[in-house]
Amino acid sequence: MKIKFPTPGGVGEVQGDPFQSRKCYVEALWKEQKRSSNEALKEAPFSKKGREGDPEEDLETDRGTPPKVQPTEELLNIELIPGDLKKVTRIGSQMDEAIRKEVIQCLIRNVDVFAWIPHDLEGINPEVITHHLNIDLRVKPVKQKKRHFGPEKDKIIQAEIDKLVAAGHVEEIQFPEWLSNIVLVPKPVGKWRMCIDSETSTKLVLKTFTPYPE
Repeated sequence: MKIKFPTPGGVGEVQGDPFQSRKCYVEALWKEQKRSSNEALKEAPFSKKGREGDPEEDLETDRGTPPKVQPTEELLNIELIPGDLKKVTRIGSQMDEAIRKEVIQCLIRNVDVFAWIPHDLEGINPEVITHHLNIDLRVKPVKQKKRHFGPEKDKIIQAEIDKLVAAGHVEEIQFPEWLSNIVLVPKPVGKWRMCIDSETSTKLVLKTFTPYPE
C-alpha cells in the first residue's frame, strides 16, 4: 500500500510494509491480552467459602472473566439536519459548552461530507492512494462448477445481492470463467453471512512471506 500526500517540497509518499504491520499487530494483541488477564486477576474477589465449601472455587470462576469495556462518557445525539432523525451523529457530553457549540456548528456546516448510505461513498482519488493486486498473469482462468443451495438459501443470497447492487458495489456481468462460488456461513444470531469461495482466486496470487490472517 502506498499513500501520497502534498508537502511544501513536492509530493510525499509512504510505503507500507506488510511484514512490519503484521508484527506490530501481533505484539499489540499479545500485550492487550496479557494486560486484560492481569486486570481480571486483580479484580477477582476472593471468597473464604465457595459454593461447595472450596475457598478457591469463586476465585477460579472469576479468573477467566475479562473486564467489560464501558464507555468513558455518555454521548449526545446531534441532528445535522433539523427534523431528519436519520441524519444524526454523536459527540461527547463532557466537553466544554463553548467548544461543544463550535463542534456542532462545524458539523452542520459540513453535513455534505457525510455518507449516509453506501451509494454516497464517492471513492478515493487514485492519486491519493492505490492498491495493487499481486496476481500471476500466467494462471489460466477456470470455469466454476455451478452450486445448488436450495430454495431457502437462494432467497438469502438474492437478498444480499440486491443490497450490494443497490449500493453500487457490484453489477451484473457475463463472465463465468472466473466468477467464484458463493458460500453461506451461519452467524451466532441466527442469520447468514455471504462469503466468496477463495480457493480458485488464491491460486492467482503470488506467494509471499507474509502470513494470512486467521
